[in-house]
Amino acid sequence: MRFGKVIGRVVLGQTLESLAGARWLMVKPLSRAQFKDTESKESSADPALVVYDKLGAGLGDVIGFTEGGEAMLPLPRGTPVDAYSALIVDRINFFGTKS
Repeated sequence: MRFGKVIGRVVLGQTLESLAGARWLMVKPLSRAQFKDTESKESSADPALVVYDKLGAGLGDVIGFTEGGEAMLPLPRGTPVDAYSALIVDRINFFGTKS
């Protein structure tokens, strides 16, 4: 599982029936430095990705998401999803090592 910040939404003109009722979010993965300050302007080197969301995360929320084969596990068999929103983060307590 990785964590990222919701930076936007994707609107689809058509969708598969098995994916109806959910949203698609643009998510920017958080870098290690951003765990100390989620409002930081520093960006991770990872590109933004589209994440399937049934939890109702909104713009600016920090979410935990899974990718690959694990992303399909909560959905009906054969549903084509590469990233799935597994949780919405309420609070981050970061206890990193000294740099």
